[in-house]
Amino acid sequence: MSGYNLERLNFLVVDDNKHMRALVKTILHALGSKNVHEAADGADAFKELRHFPADIIICDWNMSPLDGLDFVRLVRTGKDSPNPFVPIVMLTGHTEMHRVIEARDAGVHEFLAKPISAKGLYSRLRSIIEKPRPFVRAGMYFGPDRRRRQIDWKGTERRKAMIEAKRAAAEAPPEEAGGLSQAEVEALLGG
Repeated sequence: MSGYNLERLNFLVVDDNKHMRALVKTILHALGSKNVHEAADGADAFKELRHFPADIIICDWNMSPLDGLDFVRLVRTGKDSPNPFVPIVMLTGHTEMHRVIEARDAGVHEFLAKPISAKGLYSRLRSIIEKPRPFVRAGMYFGPDRRRRQIDWKGTERRKAMIEAKRAAAEAPPEEAGGLSQAEVEALLGG
């Protein structure tokens, strides 16, 4: 995986599982990164951001007392946020469509399904570097533009069809929803 030199980038890895933090840190070091800090939950990560200028955050979803989604919202919209523009990669073993949409709507840049690989993580980092998205403020949302591709739509009911599809996905019982593959997650996010 030759490509970008990541040695000057500062990474913050946020996960309550020390083994997962160690795995992500090892992958980042293997990809050339020299400066990786760790935090065990969202609250600790927010404190860490006050004195560590992270260029990219890699964050787990399920943590306590402050989970990854609340952490993302705090980084994006908190009045005392040190860097609301920092790119965030969300890690999780839960890849149901409603979770991917919820993470996107909280302001994550990329979504990575566990178990992770060096190739998968590098792919997300490369996407952040090669396809920077402008930040937008729309109502309660602040974060990277959620539209990844420009679609030349010829239909008349585009938004209505998208809203109905999202509503149907959100109303599906959890046991029927099932997890999405990484390829389905990327297709949903338009990557």
